[in-house]
Amino acid sequence: MSVQPPALTGIAAVPVTYAPEFERAVDLARQEKAEATRRAYRSDFEIFRQWCNARQTSALPASAESVAAFLAHEVESSKRASTIGRRLAAIRYAHKLAGFPAPTDDERVKATMRGIRRTLGTAPRKKAPATAERIIPMAVGAGEDLKALRDRALLLIGFAGAFRRSELAALDCEDIEENESGLRITIRRSKTDQEGAGMVKAILRGSIACPVTALRAWQEAAGIITGPLFRAVRRSRKVGDRLSAQSVAEIVKIHAKRLGLDPAAFAGHSLRAGFLTSAAKRGANLFKMMDVSGHKSVDTLRGYVGDAELFKDHAGAGLL
Repeated sequence: MSVQPPALTGIAAVPVTYAPEFERAVDLARQEKAEATRRAYRSDFEIFRQWCNARQTSALPASAESVAAFLAHEVESSKRASTIGRRLAAIRYAHKLAGFPAPTDDERVKATMRGIRRTLGTAPRKKAPATAERIIPMAVGAGEDLKALRDRALLLIGFAGAFRRSELAALDCEDIEENESGLRITIRRSKTDQEGAGMVKAILRGSIACPVTALRAWQEAAGIITGPLFRAVRRSRKVGDRLSAQSVAEIVKIHAKRLGLDPAAFAGHSLRAGFLTSAAKRGANLFKMMDVSGHKSVDTLRGYVGDAELFKDHAGAGLL
């Protein structure tokens, strides 16, 4: 079952003259969330639905008691507070779209979630940054076959542009423009730009591992001149469909493991975190970093800068 609550309320209650427009409104309402969010919500609500079915209770609409009990069950199943919080958001979203009162607004459910956060903690598990000293050997030592050429280009472009994995996966050849200084890459839509205002990222040429050269080598070898930029490579060396965001993460893990690093500590976000951490270590201007990463808030970047300068001008220097 996918989360399509508006359809469950029935269109019969809508005047016939409005029915087509109402169906279109339902479709538009679903588009307010990013595809990744909708996919996660569908999965989360399906988990809740199965839990309810096993206990012969309604999932939509659900009672506050059943939602609270479900949250407790997720704790017993060793789920993280962040995962449980997302499942709660999916239940709330399904009820709101269906026009039902949200059981998540009940104080018993809110208190249960507060208790979960207090008990389990809310500190995020950060992925290791693929910093410059890591990304260069990860990319340069990838090999020379078609898949290696793709991985090298993906790793270097992903790092140099502080890309999110979803942004990398969504790139088309038409989004790339080369000039004397490097590349201008247009991001049509991103996690923080769901309305598609877009932005342009500048990718500089490199002297040790050049992302521009790597991208050109991949495109020429794969014969890609239009459409999806980063694609699957089959065993027959034929180029397939567009890579998924999850595939981007797997590529990062593969090359981290090749260097003897723990692949579980790395993910697609490691490219973005790696650029920002490396730039902060070199004393890059915070606003210039934001130009590359597309961050809207300085506060979001403080974590990267803080990690990079943790030991710089330490208050305890020389005390012992």
